[in-house]
Amino acid sequence: VQLQASGGGLVQVGGSLTLSCAASGHAASSHAVGWFRQGPGKERELVAAIRWNGLRTYYADSVKGRFFISRDNAKNIVTLQMNSLKPEDAAVYYCAASQHWPTGRGTEGYEYWGQGTQVTLSS
Repeated sequence: VQLQASGGGLVQVGGSLTLSCAASGHAASSHAVGWFRQGPGKERELVAAIRWNGLRTYYADSVKGRFFISRDNAKNIVTLQMNSLKPEDAAVYYCAASQHWPTGRGTEGYEYWGQGTQVTLSS
């Protein structure tokens, strides 16, 4: 499975941004997908994830009610809608895929990774 993340950029605090993860390869639509982020000097953290059929999602407490993950399996795209952005949301965002719904929230649960896309906040 190959993943291509896009949509990052410069946005004002309080603004919105939509990230996209395009998946390709064998059975890409049958994989769970997670969005991780890594800020300067911080560990990579899972912010949202969605099961292959879209029937189960996960959100980190820090983004609940502000970020929304969705997927379109016909187009093999997973979208992360980010609203009410805060300075602490600034990071490099990565999408990752897993054949199974990971039991943990760490990076080890995901076998495939896309390149990162930078999200920068301005006040």
